[in-house]
Amino acid sequence: MLTPESLTARVNALMNVLKGVAEITMLCLSSRENYADNKQYLRKRLEDEENEAIRAQLEQDITLLDMEQTSMATAREFFLVLHLRGDNPLEIPPYLSHVEQIVREQGFVVRRAAQEDVMRILAMYFEQNVTSDRLELFDGERFAVV
Repeated sequence: MLTPESLTARVNALMNVLKGVAEITMLCLSSRENYADNKQYLRKRLEDEENEAIRAQLEQDITLLDMEQTSMATAREFFLVLHLRGDNPLEIPPYLSHVEQIVREQGFVVRRAAQEDVMRILAMYFEQNVTSDRLELFDGERFAVV
């Protein structure tokens, strides 16, 4: 946990980055799972179930999902998105290095997103399942026979 002074310093450092590079946009995504449908299903099962042992297990499952959802309530990820402009692709790598240096100088850890990172970010942005082992480049890719 940061002290109020440390938090103020971090916010000011981030403001310096955002003011210093006009092409940066900050993106905040929620990477938490939504268990509403699962809990609704379990509650319906609980109403219909007559076996006490199964009812007890269903109640435990609901409690577990509640705890999991509560622990993930603040699962946020923050990204700095750099909007690249210009016609010369040879200018991009040095510009990216320059922006990375600006961010590092303000005390932040920075790395470029790999393809898997971009796919995960897009999956979160469009509210797809981000818990799978492998994200697909196109819908149904896992069913394609190679």
